[in-house]
Amino acid sequence: MESLGDILRRITAKSSSRTSNGSGAAYLDSPPEGPVCSICNGTGWVSKRVPVGHSDFGQTFPCDCQGTKDPAARIDALRRYSNLGPLSRVSFASTRPDGPLPDAASSHLFKQALEASVKFADRPTGWLVLTGPSGSGKTHLAVAVANRCIELGQTTFFIVVADLLDHLRGAYSPDNPVSYDELFDQVRNVPVLILDDLGSHSTTPWAQEKLFQVINHRFNLELPTVITVRGPLQRLDESLRTRIELVQGFSHVYQLGQYNTRLARNIGDLPTEMQQRMTFAAFDTRGRTSDRDDRVSLELAKAAAENFAANPDGWLVFNGPRGSGKTHLAVAIAAECLRRDRPVFFAFVPTLLDHLRATFSPDSPIRYDELFEQLMTVPLLILDDLGAETSTAWAEEKLYQIVVHRHEARLPTVITSAFSQDELEEAKPRIGSRLMDVNVVLWQSITAPNYRDQRRTRRPTRGGGAPGG
Repeated sequence: MESLGDILRRITAKSSSRTSNGSGAAYLDSPPEGPVCSICNGTGWVSKRVPVGHSDFGQTFPCDCQGTKDPAARIDALRRYSNLGPLSRVSFASTRPDGPLPDAASSHLFKQALEASVKFADRPTGWLVLTGPSGSGKTHLAVAVANRCIELGQTTFFIVVADLLDHLRGAYSPDNPVSYDELFDQVRNVPVLILDDLGSHSTTPWAQEKLFQVINHRFNLELPTVITVRGPLQRLDESLRTRIELVQGFSHVYQLGQYNTRLARNIGDLPTEMQQRMTFAAFDTRGRTSDRDDRVSLELAKAAAENFAANPDGWLVFNGPRGSGKTHLAVAIAAECLRRDRPVFFAFVPTLLDHLRATFSPDSPIRYDELFEQLMTVPLLILDDLGAETSTAWAEEKLYQIVVHRHEARLPTVITSAFSQDELEEAKPRIGSRLMDVNVVLWQSITAPNYRDQRRTRRPTRGGGAPGG
């Protein structure tokens, strides 16, 4: 296969009053068969020579040659131009509808992204952003989009971000057959651009600047773009991230796979044994207590948990003595949501903080930002036994960041704690202030005693003395 430089040198657009900025250049895997249009060099698209600020600046338009070109030959030229190579075989027809990851939550996420990808490919408008861990199917969907666009006659270009930066660096060499401007403008102005694996490149100031120029140009001109990102968007430079995620209705972000599916080695997973044992049906509202108020607190807590599981909205906090059933209800909520294919992250707070600390090790299978992003954005987070952790400045800061983000985003969250409202607010004032927001947080206090510590005692005899014997 030819190098990108050789390809560009052979087919770079020639000077013409009807083209500019090298926008007629194409990337071919092999020489085109038959005569090649001298205006667009076989790409089928041209750009107008207009000043910056003009409504047509940076836009591409069908070349006059398209009216006479055979449709099959047109598609063939687009495939050569696309830089897909062997990936030209990837299609939506060859895509598993449930995705490559085995868990139900990841399958649900993949189906959503697949539907959005098909919709985008049929009518490329705005941006489609696919995030997730390695192996979740991001690149597969992006390539399938590219091939569908080509089938529909759209000029499309696919490139891995790291490769793009390498080619741009090489273009500075005086021996390079293609100029930097030709390559750079080609990527900026192609009608449909597929940028694969954004964030995996070396984060030098130069690299960040070049990527921002590409993304900002396409953002300003609203050019259809597909971007895949390995891991959470928070990993990206802020200048890139704000262009990608903050424009409602223009950029659509879809997560594929849960970050803990492969990377975190089951961090956040709820053991099957707990799901089977701690169900709503198995929750004893009698609580092994004869006190009516205690039983009422158990009944109200169960009802609140069942309502939340049916419609996870806002925050639900269970507080009460250890062994009163708080964790049981939290697990029952999680199990019901998982049964409905809703992603859940369940964590015992002290253990969770240990996992976060462990990510700083060079041997860690998961990066800190990946795990932290999962905690902040998962559709349902359950934090079990808040307040049982060792209170250090670092731990308090991490918990505060999670709580603040999810509180402001109104993301469904369940918390259990042995602390009362007053105790939690005193021990953790910054966190406690968020948990006192009655517009978001519902507190459900359980007053029943520890059912695991109900020591058996013999009833005294009628006379009040101990039984004989």
